[in-house]
Amino acid sequence: MGPNVYPHHEPQFTRFPSRRSVVHSTQGIVSSTQPLATAAGLDILRKGGNAADAAVAVAAAINVTEPSSTGIGGDLFCLFYDAKTKKVHAMNGSGRSGQNATLERIRKDLNIPDGETGHIPMNSVHAAIVPGAAAGWVDCVERFGSGKVTLEEVLAPAITLADNGFPVSELVATFWAHGEASIKNASPNFAEMLKKDPSAKDGCRAPKAGEIMKNPAIANTFKLLGKHGKKGFYEGEVAEQLVKVVSDLGGHLTLDDLKHHAELGSEPVDAISLKYTGQGVGERTDGGIELWEHPPNGQGIVALMALGIIQELEKQGKVSNWTPKDHNSTQHLHAVIEALRIAFADAHWFVTDPNVTKVPTAELISTPYLAERAKLFDLAKAVSAPMHGSPAHLQSDTVYFCCSDPEGNAISFINSNYGGFGTAIIPKGCGFTLQNRGANFNLSRGHPNQLEPRKRPYHTIIPGLITNVKDQSLHSVYGVMGGFMQPQGHVQVLLNQEVFKLNPQEALDAPRICIGAGMPSADGTMTDATIYLEEGINPQVVEELRSMGHNVQQLDGYGRAMFGRGQIIRQHEDDGIMVWSGASDMRGDGAAVPL
Repeated sequence: MGPNVYPHHEPQFTRFPSRRSVVHSTQGIVSSTQPLATAAGLDILRKGGNAADAAVAVAAAINVTEPSSTGIGGDLFCLFYDAKTKKVHAMNGSGRSGQNATLERIRKDLNIPDGETGHIPMNSVHAAIVPGAAAGWVDCVERFGSGKVTLEEVLAPAITLADNGFPVSELVATFWAHGEASIKNASPNFAEMLKKDPSAKDGCRAPKAGEIMKNPAIANTFKLLGKHGKKGFYEGEVAEQLVKVVSDLGGHLTLDDLKHHAELGSEPVDAISLKYTGQGVGERTDGGIELWEHPPNGQGIVALMALGIIQELEKQGKVSNWTPKDHNSTQHLHAVIEALRIAFADAHWFVTDPNVTKVPTAELISTPYLAERAKLFDLAKAVSAPMHGSPAHLQSDTVYFCCSDPEGNAISFINSNYGGFGTAIIPKGCGFTLQNRGANFNLSRGHPNQLEPRKRPYHTIIPGLITNVKDQSLHSVYGVMGGFMQPQGHVQVLLNQEVFKLNPQEALDAPRICIGAGMPSADGTMTDATIYLEEGINPQVVEELRSMGHNVQQLDGYGRAMFGRGQIIRQHEDDGIMVWSGASDMRGDGAAVPL
């Protein structure tokens, strides 16, 4: 067990005024955006399941209660910490493009002239690639589960919610209302995911907060998956309806594409990591912490690179020692912004499916390369449009939740449709929408992330996990959802805890920044150069960043959704007893609940 570094920090300064308390437990915690989904996970823990079993129960239940963010029609990634071995296991549950999705065919279908870059629109049927979540749920239970509960038992709470109905939460009602038009326009099966209302146009509408919503079609999909495993989704009636709706709309997925993915299954991969012994952590005698992320095709490498660049800035003396009072200061935010901009410039060029195109992962997070990239940093002003580097020259919407169990295991789990309801296309009788992750492929010939058959695109969803360097004990599982916000949230929340000594709830609730929220352009730069700052950041800091050349915009109200919603479960030991400390972002409807 690692050093007891929490909850006994008592720095002498005014802490960030969080309105929520940290939740503690000696048995386990489930933290998610949806209280009903959190309850589903706790139910599985009580039945003898472990953190991995509980995570799949939560994923399915959120599919029912927050379909505007996630579902079985999307993808997943997870990091599982095995308490017995102290090993971090990574699993890539993302889907692939179809065999017939060639660059030439999709460019022609989208009427993209030769010489123009173009992209796949988020609402295009061509953005719908093979869903990886269903296989991922099965594989997660089989590889990491306790063996004490079956997949049918794990999916049972979600099936009950879908069959009997559930009261819609506040933010989800807002998301559903925003997505209503997209759902109705996407496919003829829209009524399956809207509430019946004879007075509404088309006889249905988005449910309102507090109203009961039922989805018997998704319940049936889950029953088939629970009974038949992967064949219940990638073959039979679900697969046939999925392929039919895509084909009817001009897409190219086939039954063979679905079967191919099921046969391959979710890919076990080696997690990548970076040790951080910088400010705040260096005062300890344990060697600091190690941040673990998923390798490409995920963008977790952005968080590692940015954190590594910040550490190099410390070594180079470009950033003076931060103290708790420097939190969200001009100096702090300028360094974080620039480190992230440099990291994104690399990621938007190099990150793709490493099974198809070589990705220089080890080189990108190597100390020599990060030290070289840190030289781009200017203490006094913003760097103008950083381009990707050349590591070879050196010696390559969404829901996040986490679960822990009495044995000390923990899982960091993220499942996503990508943008809202994804494509909003619903296979008939299935009750879920298809993701739009294919929009992240690049349609420029020669780009590492260019669209190719049966390839995984650049992926935004990333789970995070931290261990203590001294003994590889678990520090925490955590994540922040929200497209390109995710690695930015990982860096900020980590620094909030390790440098600025905020507890897990304060670390989530503190105002955040989000850079370049738009899609990357063909040359690897971000098309949106705006630096978005959340309400609560000092107005003087806003003006000082602006004077340094940052294009700054401050957001409040529902605009704060850009900064994502996160969860944390942290572990420490007191009096020889393991203690879990959980937190859930105030920007969401959810909660961290103890077992």
